[in-house]
Amino acid sequence: MRRRRWKRVLIGAFAGCAVLADAGAAAAQAAASTEQLAISTPPAGSSAWVQDHSFDRSLPDPASTAPAAAAEFFASLAPTELDRLIQDYPLVVGNFDGAPVELRYRANRIALTAERDHSRARAADQDLDSDLRALAVSRANDIDHLLAPERQILAFDPRGRGLVSEVWGDLGDADRIAVLVPGSDADLGHFDQTAEPLRSPAGMARALYAEEHRQSPGTRTAVIAWTGYVTPSGLGPDAVTSRLADVGAPRLERLLAGLKETTRPDAPPSLLCHSYGSVVCGNAAPEIPRAAASPSDTSGITDLMVFGSPGMGVQSTAELGTGVHVWATRNGSDWIGNVPYLEVGGLGHGADPTSADFGAEQISSARSSGHNGYFTDGTDSLHNFAAISLGHYQDVVRPAPEA
Repeated sequence: MRRRRWKRVLIGAFAGCAVLADAGAAAAQAAASTEQLAISTPPAGSSAWVQDHSFDRSLPDPASTAPAAAAEFFASLAPTELDRLIQDYPLVVGNFDGAPVELRYRANRIALTAERDHSRARAADQDLDSDLRALAVSRANDIDHLLAPERQILAFDPRGRGLVSEVWGDLGDADRIAVLVPGSDADLGHFDQTAEPLRSPAGMARALYAEEHRQSPGTRTAVIAWTGYVTPSGLGPDAVTSRLADVGAPRLERLLAGLKETTRPDAPPSLLCHSYGSVVCGNAAPEIPRAAASPSDTSGITDLMVFGSPGMGVQSTAELGTGVHVWATRNGSDWIGNVPYLEVGGLGHGADPTSADFGAEQISSARSSGHNGYFTDGTDSLHNFAAISLGHYQDVVRPAPEA
């Protein structure tokens, strides 16, 4: 009983620090949020897929098939077989790391359309209460935006709050690829916000893609906004433990392994890890070389940028392995700096990545403001994220020396 009470005290301390640091009503409401159900199983349709014996071969199990084997399987199919699979199992194909990118786009368009129509039907169902109908209207509208002709949806899963990942640029032909790993409150409903777009994964990804092209117009780039794991909702218990990150990290590793199979071998991925996303990246870091390295990658090093981070679950970069080069920044008005940087009894995420003894390379985020301002046009942080993603390390702006 004493241990349980002490855990509640610690959770309150972490959440309370965050709320006091960011006194807005949204933070106070978030602190009262409930725990989330992590998604670790394959998407709907996977059981029927595995049991489908109508082809002249067994279909690979989405729960256990490595992206390399998945790529080999999909490459062996005729166009008519591929068409049949995306029609019968759009959620399976659309979420199968290692499947051809264009095939996933097509499958996810079918899955999104089906979910939109289902939500519209629920919105019109008078047997449902008004709150459920309103939620259905909201979901249908969110999905309708993702069905615009120019959208490239790499993954979609309607379970829970909804998972969605999107690509900007030509992923299959890119010279440089960046993967944005967002933090709390990233889900289908918050993936692409019209108001305050830089609070959303899609808005951040658009800003990075535009800045890359401003800095290097001749470089073919692609940016992925990856909401491929269940994020914490607000600043409740999930935000101060690694439970969701523990489940999210293997999913990130599979994404990187899939990119290795479906993109150019000389297109090294970089990771941009915001807020709780840096806990996911820290958890995945030791496995990133195995997941992401291609035969032509002589350095074997993945750039990993953390910003607005509550910690990476470690005390120093030495615990992350030798396969990542960690860059870190936090602006002076980001409330996350007031959250305790420690780990006690499974609560907290370890040392501050911007501290001198953590081992990360420090970069400037001058002119950025608050926890969600790192992608604002004209900030050092946005400039640096693009320069690092492009491999233009000589253009990185360092923090000004303290007076």
